[in-house]
Parts: sequence; C-alpha cells; structure tokens
Amino acid sequence: MSDPGKSPAYATGAVEAVGDTVGPVRLAGPDRSIGQLVASATAEMSALVHDEIALAKAEIRQDVKRGVTGGVAGGVAGVLALFSLPVLSFAAAYGIHNLGLGLAWSFLIVGVAFLLLAGLAALLSAAKFKKVKPPEKSIASAKQTAAVLQNVKPHPRQGQDSSTAVARSSV
Repeated sequence: MSDPGKSPAYATGAVEAVGDTVGPVRLAGPDRSIGQLVASATAEMSALVHDEIALAKAEIRQDVKRGVTGGVAGGVAGVLALFSLPVLSFAAAYGIHNLGLGLAWSFLIVGVAFLLLAGLAALLSAAKFKKVKPPEKSIASAKQTAAVLQNVKPHPRQGQDSSTAVARSSV
C-alpha cells in the first residue's frame, strides 16, 4: 500500500537535477540566462527590502510602545497632581493645623510635599523616555546591505567583444 502523501516521483527516489525550476526560481546551473539572473536578483533584492522594512517596523513599534508608556505615566502624574491637589491640600493643611502649627505653615508643608511627588512622577516619565532609541538593528542592516551593493560590479559576458555587443544593441 503506497503512502498517499508521497508523489510517484519521490516514491521512486527521483531527485531534482541542477538547473530545474522550483517555483518561480530556477536552481543554480550553467544554463541560466541573463534575464533569469536579473529576475532572481530582483526577487532577492525585493525580499531583502521587505525584510528590512519589517525589521524597522518591529523596532519602531517597540519604541513607540515605550514612548506611549512614558507619555501615559507623565499624563497620569499630571492629572493626579491636578485633581487631587485642591482636596488633599486642604485636608492635609487643616490636619497639620490641628497638630498645633499655624495655618500658613500647614499649607506650605502640604505644597512642598505635592511638589516632591510631582518631581518623582516626572523622574519616572523621563526614565521611560530615555529608553526610546533609534532602530539600531535596522540601521546596521541597511548600512551592511549598502556596503555590499557598493562593491558589486556588473560582469561582462565572456566570449564577446564590445563591438558586437554595441552592434547588437543598435539593431
């Protein structure tokens, strides 16, 4: 009984020969035309560019999340300081006043305490923003690709002189 997952070619042990076509890409072989080589290089460059873009998007997405977290922390700190300031200021100042200090000193102590809390929240926000950095992997990969492409030079066809190549192009 044969395995339904195997094709007859693989069941007999056939192997693809060099120069066969696999999907849209032809395997390496001496009989590849210039058009096939250009198509293969174009497909590979397109895939490389798409991969570089995907890497940059992933790094930027991560940094945006960090930036949003820092922004939300800063916003929450500001909103909390704004909304709680009047209520807690009066409550704390009158509580300190009940301990025997003058009313002016009580309000001053409360004001300084809230400024210290706001400073602590600002430090937390700044620490989150410092973690945001440029997409270093994408930049390094793009520089490496550019360096490789700068060293690539077209190779002339072997067995032709330049006069026949010019004559063909003008026909």
